[in-house]
Amino acid sequence: MIDSNILNYSCLEPLNVSRETFPDLEEFRQIIIKKNKTINLISKNTEVISKERHIIDSAQIIDLIDLNRKICTDIGSGSGLPGIVLAIIMKHKNSEMKFKLYEKSFHKSNFLKEVSSKLKLNVEVLQKDVFEERNLSSDIIVARAFKPIPVILNLVHSNFKFFKDVILFLGKNGKKILKEVLKDWQFEYDEKKSLTNSSSTILKIKNLKKKMKEKIISIINQKGGVGKTTTV
Repeated sequence: MIDSNILNYSCLEPLNVSRETFPDLEEFRQIIIKKNKTINLISKNTEVISKERHIIDSAQIIDLIDLNRKICTDIGSGSGLPGIVLAIIMKHKNSEMKFKLYEKSFHKSNFLKEVSSKLKLNVEVLQKDVFEERNLSSDIIVARAFKPIPVILNLVHSNFKFFKDVILFLGKNGKKILKEVLKDWQFEYDEKKSLTNSSSTILKIKNLKKKMKEKIISIINQKGGVGKTTTV
């Protein structure tokens, strides 16, 4: 039954999220609120605005995701935002995309497993600290309300041997932060204004590389005693 509560997700229709998806999104939201009484999944202050603040906010990145990709990794999934939300949308697109959700908390990991099973999602929950993992691979990497962007970029660059796209949520200081990270990182990016917060943006990053800062290395010519410099 499509009630008014579910129809409030209609702002997602321009992003090719079908109405058949809305009941699952709403069910997931209700499950979060119920479970939030026993474990801290979202701030209790955001429960009344959870539809916009958490579900729609997570879902809006769907139009930045290449539907031909095979694996999407949520590196700090927490309560499944955005990993579970994206998996729900992809299920209704009949997509074979697999979602890997990293969450080191035992209780939150169990919650993610229960929800994935209940909603029949193509999800693998990994109760691990992603910072301790090495040689990871994923077509898409997503992160929402996880760590500062410089920390995330270092993690992706160091711990993933293969990735194509990185999708991050930027808050009101996003422009300033982006300017700062571009001093140390080189990448192509697309920017999208948030549907849920006029001062927030979403960033899709490709071809991430760490900039090599110029270092002057003195090499002493032992034979001639002549010093020369090399820039690397």
